[in-house]
Amino acid sequence: ASLLFRPIFLISLILLGVMISLLAGAYPAFVLSNSGLAGILKSGVRISSAGGSLRKSLIVFQFVVSVFLAIATIVVLKQVSFIQHKEMGYDREQVVVLPVDGKTRSIYYPLKKALELNSGVQSVSGAYDAPAFVQWSDGLTADNGTGSKEISIKAMPVDLDFIKTTGMQLVAGRDFMVSDFTLQDTADDYKNYRNTYILNEKAAKEFGWTPEQAIGKTVRKGAAGQVIAVVKDFHFESLHNPIGPMALYLDTSMVRQLFIKVKGNNIASVLAGLEKTWKERVAWRPFDYHFLDDDFNALYKTEQRTASLFALFSGLAIALACLGLFALAAFTTVQRTKEIGIRKILGANAANITLLISKQFISLVLTGILIASPIAWWAGNKWLQDFAYRIQIGWWIFFAAGSLAIIIALITVSYHAIKASLANPVKSLRTE
Repeated sequence: ASLLFRPIFLISLILLGVMISLLAGAYPAFVLSNSGLAGILKSGVRISSAGGSLRKSLIVFQFVVSVFLAIATIVVLKQVSFIQHKEMGYDREQVVVLPVDGKTRSIYYPLKKALELNSGVQSVSGAYDAPAFVQWSDGLTADNGTGSKEISIKAMPVDLDFIKTTGMQLVAGRDFMVSDFTLQDTADDYKNYRNTYILNEKAAKEFGWTPEQAIGKTVRKGAAGQVIAVVKDFHFESLHNPIGPMALYLDTSMVRQLFIKVKGNNIASVLAGLEKTWKERVAWRPFDYHFLDDDFNALYKTEQRTASLFALFSGLAIALACLGLFALAAFTTVQRTKEIGIRKILGANAANITLLISKQFISLVLTGILIASPIAWWAGNKWLQDFAYRIQIGWWIFFAAGSLAIIIALITVSYHAIKASLANPVKSLRTE
């Protein structure tokens, strides 16, 4: 990720904002402390315009930080939302995942059948990895008509009904069948199987085949086997990586996880039934289940944490900027007390006075927006480059963040502006 999106940088930025806020707020106090007490009692507070550029620069910088963080927060939240709602190519909802160890694997087939008998269970299957994150790397060789070609793939040993249980979509060919096991009459053993493969679209394309052309082709991963189907591409890694070639093949001796597709009605009751079956069949292991959603979400913990940090820091930065703006508005209103009184005597109404005081602060905020926007655009795109699948940063993000900053600034300044506009002009003229 970009340096600008790392927590250590954000914390440093916030600390710098705090220091600047303290400096901005302390400036009037230092000016007042240097004024003679007798002079104050006699003539009131006289504050020169010296240091105005410094005060304005501090406010601009605070809003640069605030707007940058607001834009960054929206970008991160939109990317996280994009990840959560993107079609993955498999069904990750209402799929219960249970671990399978060596001892459990010895009773895998009867356990699978017993779990299928529970009401509310649609199908049960197993695999070496969860489809959300496949780690097994391998090589696959085939004759593509112009010679032998080998490609690097992700390999996934699976059981029957894996396609059905995970909701994947076949674009050509058929699913695995019991006949793909060599010993059909003793299929309960699930030990002997023919080398049949289901490729994803990317693997077929790597060999130069269409999905239909891939059916019946011979491929080799160790021993030779036949391609029986092509499955629609699915995301078997995080969205940081593009979809690569993948091959599914039957091998229940490698199953490490059970996948149970359950119906949406009364999940608690279904889980209770599964737990009962599990305790009867697998007494040596607790019913330590999770949902396939959890495997998916685990891939994006960093992004979710980043979104939370940005939301927090953005709120803090805006609050600090508003404190500085509030102090500067009070400071400026005191300076312009006589001017406001004269304008009211000459016919200016409350709206005119409020606009007079507010517009100079809005110009500072607009300056902050103009400076922060290109920086945030660059940093946001830099961070998004880590994702193979990502959102586009639209103009509305800058508009939303800028509008938020302006609205908050107006609310902050309006207190002093309205108070000054409603003050008695006679009292205002007596301030000196």
